Amino acid sequence: MEPGIRLRHIPLLLVFFTFVGIADTFGQYKSEREATIPLEHFYIKRHKSGPLRYLLSKLHFSLSTGYSATNYNHTLDGRGIIQAPGLPPNLFSGNVTSRYGNWTTDVWPGDTVTTGAFVVSSDTADLGFSSSTFTIPIKGTVHIEFGRYRVGGGYEYGFTRVGAFRPISYAGNISEYTIPQRSFFMKHYFGMIGAMIYRFNEYTFVVDANIGGYKLGKQFNQNVIQRSLYFNFGTTIEREFSEYFRLFVRPSYEIKGYKLTLPEGGSQINHRLNAIYVNIGLTYRLPELRR
Repeated sequence: MEPGIRLRHIPLLLVFFTFVGIADTFGQYKSEREATIPLEHFYIKRHKSGPLRYLLSKLHFSLSTGYSATNYNHTLDGRGIIQAPGLPPNLFSGNVTSRYGNWTTDVWPGDTVTTGAFVVSSDTADLGFSSSTFTIPIKGTVHIEFGRYRVGGGYEYGFTRVGAFRPISYAGNISEYTIPQRSFFMKHYFGMIGAMIYRFNEYTFVVDANIGGYKLGKQFNQNVIQRSLYFNFGTTIEREFSEYFRLFVRPSYEIKGYKLTLPEGGSQINHRLNAIYVNIGLTYRLPELRR
């Protein structure tokens, strides 16, 4: 027989063209319902998802928890402290007879002045109080990624426990005090922006910021409190397990505070609640196509 196709090659060619014919036939199925045997599913033509699923596939949903340590403090420039034996410290401004028993969550009238009280003003010392406070947050965010950039928003609900306020000076003469209802839930609502700065194998490093508002517990009198925006700056370290699933840890530093207005002439006391956060959580993205 002439060189070219030999007789022993004919069976192999028949098998090849038969397989191609089967593949072409199976490839005409438009959906999985039309396929009748497992092999046919391999050749089904996939359709694009609907517009809603396509939009949802661009969203990244994150949920995290963690721990926050807050330095809750204020200074009392231009004011003074009067400490009567057996009573909590009282605040006064100018006239010692105008006293306040609470200047952290609300404004209350002070106690009756008694003899033997310790009196000091900010003219002769740095006066103020500081508390070690912690929060355990539950935080949810949604964001969209544009290349290396991220834009989104979120909400945080955190159990907060405020420690005793200790004087920053004259600790031997001025006692500590506590606020009413030391435990409460603090809420954050914010927008977020970020950018990836480095990638190494499955690990991604992102710098980001959360900027928004927050709400304190019910014991804080909103009529005398003026809250600021808060700013939270952090670095998110992600470990990618698949195209749709990541674990992350996010250390961050948060700046926030509020002003409490006293009745006398509208003067204000600045309270600061700057905090260090560590959040641990997961991120999930919905696949564009159904599996």
